[in-house]
Parts: sequence; structure tokens; C-alpha cells
Amino acid sequence: MSGRHVDLGMPSFPTAARDAVRDGTLRANLRHATHTIRDKRARAVAELDDWAQLREAGRQIKDRALRHLDHHLERLERAVTEAGGTVHWAEDADDANRIVTELVRATGQREVVKVKSMATQEIGLNEALAAEGITAYETDLAELIVQLGDDRPSHILVPAIHRNRAEIRQIFAEEMGRWGRPAPDGLTDTPADLAEAARLHLREKFLRAKVGISGANFMVAETGTLVVVESEGNGRMCLTLPETLISVVGVEKVVPTWRDLEVFLQTLPRSSTAERMNPYTSMWTGTSDADGPRAFHLVLLDNGRTAVLAHDTGRQALRCIRCSACLNVCPVYERAGGHAYGSVYPGPIGAILSPQLRGTASAVDASLPYASSLCGACYEVCPVAIDIPEVLVHLRTRVAGGGGAGHRIEKAAIKTAGWVLDHPGFLAAAERAAARTRRLHPRRPPGAGAWTRSRELPEAPRESFRDWWRKNRGADGGQG
Repeated sequence: MSGRHVDLGMPSFPTAARDAVRDGTLRANLRHATHTIRDKRARAVAELDDWAQLREAGRQIKDRALRHLDHHLERLERAVTEAGGTVHWAEDADDANRIVTELVRATGQREVVKVKSMATQEIGLNEALAAEGITAYETDLAELIVQLGDDRPSHILVPAIHRNRAEIRQIFAEEMGRWGRPAPDGLTDTPADLAEAARLHLREKFLRAKVGISGANFMVAETGTLVVVESEGNGRMCLTLPETLISVVGVEKVVPTWRDLEVFLQTLPRSSTAERMNPYTSMWTGTSDADGPRAFHLVLLDNGRTAVLAHDTGRQALRCIRCSACLNVCPVYERAGGHAYGSVYPGPIGAILSPQLRGTASAVDASLPYASSLCGACYEVCPVAIDIPEVLVHLRTRVAGGGGAGHRIEKAAIKTAGWVLDHPGFLAAAERAAARTRRLHPRRPPGAGAWTRSRELPEAPRESFRDWWRKNRGADGGQG
């Protein structure tokens, strides 16, 4: 079954993108940020002579893990349990939210601190906790900006990429006091001042929190180890200071062995932050009396993932290691921004992941496979070689096969064209009729509005190529 759709109230991609491209500030912010990140990434990747081999190794490791996912998850569960942790299985978003809420309630706490996590955004965990009177505090700097601004993330790696420094300063000055320690008086928009304001605000929460919630970049089946890579250190604080740690992780994040991390800890930082290695790589295995949380709970999230495994082409999307390299090279994302995708997974990866996790029944999910020019830049930079254009075409076929007024007309037109092309005599007659009536052809024929809004139909020629060939080349058999 597909996962529950967390309704964000978003229109279809074309409608949302049309508004986004008119926002000059948004486009300037996106252009500056994506170009900076992708240029740095290119330099970092160029340092490795064996990048192509690492990319292929990453693809093979993830494919092998997905082919034997049941085996690796059972092995992971045994290892986590033996190390003192508790494993919970969540079929969908509601199931996961219920499990986490009950675990937090059992501690008697009404506040939690969170590590940046796409999986918890996917299931709407913060909102589910808030409905039960539990406040979740985001501790990643960009996620903090989004939370304080009552906003939504627009990028996998840099959720507040659509904000500039002046906007961030205003958010901090106006909103920090409602969530805890207020911003310092006279706050400027220099990066150092903004970072210090966030540090002071968050330090209170780290030292007070008894419960931490995280995701994970990888789970090692062999040892039961979870891995989080980050650049700020907030994750390390959330993972070590609270008495209880709850990690919500998609089942596709499992890798078979400890040695597999060797590949991903080279490719992920270079593809995401353009660093040779992440400043903070945190690993934990169960619990320890001398270090870290006393209780550890791992919530393994399906939410549509096992359904994605069913198709050989679509399954590629589950290789994703959330580096965001595809977003930074995508000409569509650069102009439309992340919010237009109506999902916590924006950009090219979101265009193939969300419609598979949630299905294509809604307008936004049915439109996402078309949110691409199929230029292939996303595939070229993907560190695990996901052929995103191939999956997009596969999903377009699925959407078209599902019907809808536009797709029914298109399907009928293709069927008619196939019959005409299969009958040369009829085709020749149709070509002559089109040439003779060319002056009467409308520029915007009924039923073709979606095509002709941005393009004109080609003008029919005075004579068909078939007739021209017969007249000019027919006598000499086509020679000359």
C-alpha cells in the first residue's frame, strides 16, 4: 500500500510553479545558493580519481540491500535489540506518529529536541506531537529558521535556502522570544551574529531536554549501528544529552555491513556539502550505562516504501541518500523552488519519490512526474546513479494510464495516429487534405489548450514530403 498523504494544501506543480517564478527575490536566493553549492561540489568530486567507481559501488550496495531488504531488516532488529535498544515497526505515518507519541508520553515529558529528519517531516510528526500537547524543537539552524518563520522546508540539505540573511534576521528578532530565549538586542544579519543568536537560543533547550528525536542517514544491519552526518553539532547534542532517544528511519536506509559505510562516507559529504568529510559523524549502537541516552527506540518506517520495491524501474528512488545534488543542478528547481513540489522531498528526487510513496491520485502527485525537462543533469550528479529521467518517464506512463480528461484525449489521439500511420493510403490522403486546407487550420485547436498555451502548432506544408519525393525524385528511383 502507498503511504498516507500528509496534506500540505498545495496545488499542482504547474500552478504553484507559475506563482514561484514571478517572485524575483525567491529566484535570486535560489540561483545564488544552488550555483554556489554545485560549483563547490564539482571541485570536491574532481579531487577523487575513483569517483566513478565509488558511485557504482554505492549503486550496487543499495541495490543489494533493497533486493534482500527483509533479511537485512531482521538482522538489524536482532543487533539493535542485543545492544539494548527497542525496535518498533510502523506501517504508515499514523502508525509511526502513534508509536512516537506514546513513547514520549511514557517519559512524562512535554518537550523534545529534534535532529534534522526528512522522515519525521514526511509523516508530519511535529504536528502530531503538538496535537497531543508535546512541543518539538528543531535544532538544525535551517530547520529552526523554517520553524520560527512558520514556514515549510524547500530544500533537502538547506531547508531555508529560499530565505536571505535579512529575512532570517527579521524572523529571529520577531519570533525567537515566543519559542524560548529571545534574539539579542541589535541583532544584525551577519552570519556570525545569526549563528550566535541561534546557538544561545538552542543551548537552553539542549541542556533541558530529556527526550531527543532523530532520523538516520544509514543503519548497519551487521552491528545495529545508526549513523547521522551533519555540519553543525546540533545533532551530536540531541543524540547524546537526552535520557531517551527515539529514531524514526525509513526502512530503505539499511546497509548490510559496517564496511559499506566506507563508500557512503566519501560520496555523501562531497555530494551534499562539498566537504571531504562531515564535521560531525555520529554513530550509536543501542545503549550504554556510561555514555549517551539510557533508552533507545528505533521506529522502522514503511509508509509506502515496500510498495515502491515492486517495480524494477521505480525502485531506484529508494537508493537515495538525501544528498540534494540533483536539486542544485536542476533548472526547474532553480526557478520554481521547493515549495512548488508540495512535498518534503522537493526537486528531481521528490518528483519520483513522492508519487510512489503517496500514489498519483492527487493533483500535486500526478503533476510531479512532469516537473522536469528530462535534461538528465540530475542523473549525472547522483552519487548512487539513480536514473531519474527513466523513472520520470515510467511514472508519466502510470499517470497517463490512470485516466483523467487530458490523458483520455491524448490516449485517443495516439491510438488514432497509430491506425493512420499503419494505413499508408489513408495517411497520404490525410496529408493532401491537410495541405489543401492549411489556411483554415486554427492556431489553438479545441482540446489542445495545454499544449498551445506556450507553443504554436506547426503550419502544414503546401505539399507532403511523399508528394514532393514522387514529383522530384520518383523518376530516377531516388538517386542523385
